[in-house]
Amino acid sequence: MRSLRSRGVAVAAGLVTLVALLSGCSGRDSVEIDLPPQVEGALPDETAQQLEAAVTSAMTATGSSGAIVGVWAPWSGSWVAGLGTQRPGGGGAVDTDMAFRAADVTRAMTCDVMFQVAAEGTIELDDSVTEYVNGFPDLENVTLRQLCDGTGGIGAYTPQLQSQFFSNLERQWDPRELAGYGLGQDRIEPGTAYRDSDSGYLLLGSALERATGTSMRELLRERIAEPLDLAVTGLPARTAAPPSDGPVLPGYWSTPDAEGAWNCTEPPEVTKMSASIGGADSGAVTDITDLGRYAQALATGALTPDASDRFEAPLPVAPDQPTWFTAAGGAYQAGALIGQYGAIPGYLTAAFADPRTGMTVAVVLNNSGANPSIGVWLAWELAAIASKAPAMEGETVPEAGLPWTAQEQHDAILANAICQPPAE
Repeated sequence: MRSLRSRGVAVAAGLVTLVALLSGCSGRDSVEIDLPPQVEGALPDETAQQLEAAVTSAMTATGSSGAIVGVWAPWSGSWVAGLGTQRPGGGGAVDTDMAFRAADVTRAMTCDVMFQVAAEGTIELDDSVTEYVNGFPDLENVTLRQLCDGTGGIGAYTPQLQSQFFSNLERQWDPRELAGYGLGQDRIEPGTAYRDSDSGYLLLGSALERATGTSMRELLRERIAEPLDLAVTGLPARTAAPPSDGPVLPGYWSTPDAEGAWNCTEPPEVTKMSASIGGADSGAVTDITDLGRYAQALATGALTPDASDRFEAPLPVAPDQPTWFTAAGGAYQAGALIGQYGAIPGYLTAAFADPRTGMTVAVVLNNSGANPSIGVWLAWELAAIASKAPAMEGETVPEAGLPWTAQEQHDAILANAICQPPAE
């Protein structure tokens, strides 16, 4: 069956809808994604208007000057758009071919590599991370699989280093140093619960590099980007740089002042930074077409056919989260959707796909100051809207399997807004 393949074209004034559908990639090393064929044509105007309104509202809430969004409903049509402007206050339309940072979607890619390397016999999923990463003897009972699942019991480094990242975006960080900040926190028993640990994915990346003798940059290129024909996706070099040599969506980072007021009109630009800040956890870059296609590959297991149990035993994300929101295999499951989301300086990114219906949503907002969950709430809001898109002639609207409404996700975004719309 055909899969999402579009390369993005400029969207006039940032508000024009775009449909781009090409056949699946081919070639000796290519990977096909088994999904219902995507109908050609744009989503109905009413659906597109609802989607656009949701995105522009989230842009206002986060202080984002721009956003890039892709929504693919195989039975109804597609909507790929760049909204807003490249700079706060206006200036430069946002185009759909602009690159941005993939944030925590990188985690799923790192796990893809792990499952592939395990299938080849180079590693065992139950190997201790200490077999490949020296200097952490207290991690002897933590396995590679647990690091991927987020059950290694290790803390996170990002909350402790936000100010340092912000003040020195060009610094090249050693992944072991970063991981050490997470390892210094209280641990929980490995294998017992999910814990959002960026440190764990850095350790997993280091283990994969040691086991294969290949850098994570090359592993993602050879095992993710090339098989899926992703033209922009990859892990950049450690030297500070924008996300791509080509068109880039500028990234910003609003911060509060001493009184708690957020800088929403002139947020600092953080487009240029070292990818070592995120590395194997959140350092990859992509564009909206690549991101949508990758989400489909992740959801269907296209890159890891031997990892049939990857999503079979998910754990609750947290005690206060809905029971339908779980984590496993370097990804989240939300109802019928599988994907990832997160934040990296400059960007809130999310991408989810339904492996049964093929419905896919990918989004990036270009201000990382707000709650990182706003990215996923927006993706779920868009999914709820798209799930009700009417079918083209000869097609049938599938059961959505989404245990939430668009309004619920919209309300969550507004409740966590750091910026307010200008007074009329």
